[in-house]
Amino acid sequence: MSATKVMVVEDDVLIAEDIRISLEDMGYCVCSTVTSGEEAIEQAAEQMPDVVLMDIVLGGEMDGVEAAETLGAEYDFPVVFLTSFADEETLERARTAGPFGYLVKPFEDRELRATLEMALYKHRAEQEREKLIRELEEANAKIKTLRGILPICGYCKKIRDDQGYWDEVEVYVRNHSEAEFSHSLCPECYEREIRALREKRPPGGHEVRRTTERGPNQ
Repeated sequence: MSATKVMVVEDDVLIAEDIRISLEDMGYCVCSTVTSGEEAIEQAAEQMPDVVLMDIVLGGEMDGVEAAETLGAEYDFPVVFLTSFADEETLERARTAGPFGYLVKPFEDRELRATLEMALYKHRAEQEREKLIRELEEANAKIKTLRGILPICGYCKKIRDDQGYWDEVEVYVRNHSEAEFSHSLCPECYEREIRALREKRPPGGHEVRRTTERGPNQ
């Protein structure tokens, strides 16, 4: 199994290098370390990391929160925020960005590993849940059901549809459900048909009335 790829977005070069060394010592693959949100988005499209460690406060026009929102919306990458200090407004924006975890600097290696593994687990679970929802929606879209009162002819057993046309029962059911028909004979009908053949009567139990046709001169 290939190592989990981690992108580190941290504008303090020394901290970024320390995080990189810790991650590699733990067996992770650091695919890139970048210092700005713009660079993170550009590199992520090429590197396709499994998880992103993102400092909330970054230099440049795009902070970590905006970069995380873009990465989540465009690539569905799970983001773990790194923070040491930030104003209340930025922290509130960070919460609404839907991160998969937080790490407060400075942190221990065991905290780093635990937070990353939990973020990866939560992301996989979310993907499975979304996949299940899509499959259920697709299944529900295919389901056809029969409801309400069906107008059926008491003699020929045809059913009237919404447009006023009369269809055979199997045609109506096939058009309004997922059911298919396999024709056979029930025991009662089978016995009736056998008796009709033996007695040389047509199906339904009516005897054949023999009549003599006469010409116009007879």
